[in-house]
Amino acid sequence: MLHRPKSSSYACTPTSFVGAVCLIVITFICSRWLDGPSGGCNHSGRDVSFKFDSYAAPRSFKELLRGEMDWPQQGYGNYLSLRIYVYESAEIVGLEELQSGRQHNIHPDSCAKGQWGTQVKVHRLLLRSPFRTMEKEDAQLFFVPTYVKCVRMFGGLNDKEINHTFVQMLQQMPHFRRSGGRDHVFLFPSGAGAHLFKDWEKYINQSIFLTPEGDRTDKRGTSAFNTWKDVLIPGNLDDSITSVVPAAEDTVRPIPLSSRKYIANFLGRAQGKAGRLKLLKLAQMFPQKLEAPELAFSGLKKLGRKEYFEHLRNAKFCLAPRGESSWTLRFYESFFVECVPVILSDEMELPFQNVLDYREFSIKWPSSRISKELLDYLESIPDAETERMLANGRKIRCLFVYGPESEGCTAMIGILWELQRKVRLFHQSKETFWLHNRTLVNRDLFPMESWSLPVQLP
Repeated sequence: MLHRPKSSSYACTPTSFVGAVCLIVITFICSRWLDGPSGGCNHSGRDVSFKFDSYAAPRSFKELLRGEMDWPQQGYGNYLSLRIYVYESAEIVGLEELQSGRQHNIHPDSCAKGQWGTQVKVHRLLLRSPFRTMEKEDAQLFFVPTYVKCVRMFGGLNDKEINHTFVQMLQQMPHFRRSGGRDHVFLFPSGAGAHLFKDWEKYINQSIFLTPEGDRTDKRGTSAFNTWKDVLIPGNLDDSITSVVPAAEDTVRPIPLSSRKYIANFLGRAQGKAGRLKLLKLAQMFPQKLEAPELAFSGLKKLGRKEYFEHLRNAKFCLAPRGESSWTLRFYESFFVECVPVILSDEMELPFQNVLDYREFSIKWPSSRISKELLDYLESIPDAETERMLANGRKIRCLFVYGPESEGCTAMIGILWELQRKVRLFHQSKETFWLHNRTLVNRDLFPMESWSLPVQLP
């Protein structure tokens, strides 16, 4: 039988009290140190870790609506702590051609415009990001800055040249071979996605793709997007509607809900797509409720930039049907003219679903039911409910704007948090091997630092 010791033997003396307090303080300091991110400094020695307190996300969407624009602890951890190496064009044969064409006459500013401008904006933001490292051996991820969509559109390279140049470039990157491309990030800003590189399935199928496109099966037979490794990003919006302080001549202010002329609108080209053709026909039947003119690239039916946004803001609901691919920039534009987006694209994927509940500020309607039924449904929604959705949209639209992560709520901070989930501690491919002393070697047992270029691709 166990006997409880006499209380006198456990009396609390001043010395023992002080010792207990010291032990608590030491334990607290040590636990905070151990919980902190490893490798939180880049090459310059600056602390580039962001704590949960400043870059965490709300526990619920209701917290977000109270103005606490943070990122979620669940699934990400307490800290945003990344080390991303950004390849320089001069260090890799072929990379410069994929940025400016064979004659090097395509300027990055030209590629930063329009709905595919993310190919330049993300690159520029990473170049001045505190999460950039200049040391390859210190990097967790590698960003490969190509402007392939822009180069192809401007005739800088044809499809055959793009394919050849991509392969040539990859052969100059030993770290790509080390991991089979698993820690390399490519940005494909259009609906075509990685298909712009014809042999992507053979060479970069394990790499991380940043893309606004979650589906591309309509013409290619297979989608280049993989839910588990790739990251959905917002399309690039016109700076005139996303700027906090836009130029006076570019200002397109939302108008009161009660003063809007139409229930809904669709401002785009039909492109021969079934859903869009249905909307044009529906607008002819109900011109007082739905505005859907057939727009054009030029001529009288072409709307100027400001005119386009003036029209877009004049309806309570902005319809976003599928075009050449499932995603549409009109979905993102609607948040800045303050109309509720209505997705009419069944396969469309959306960014940052870990923190955004899209039911709070948008509607998704079956594309097979584009008819008077849709207009009747939208007309039945009380203005108070529409106002609620618009208010919710104002809270989260900052995540669709490409700005530096220091601003707190931007598309870039969302992308960085998503990329952090992709970081691996260990890397291998079928062409890499390792020895007892951690040395990484190829099939000829040559250490990685001794690999000669061009390297064999995985």
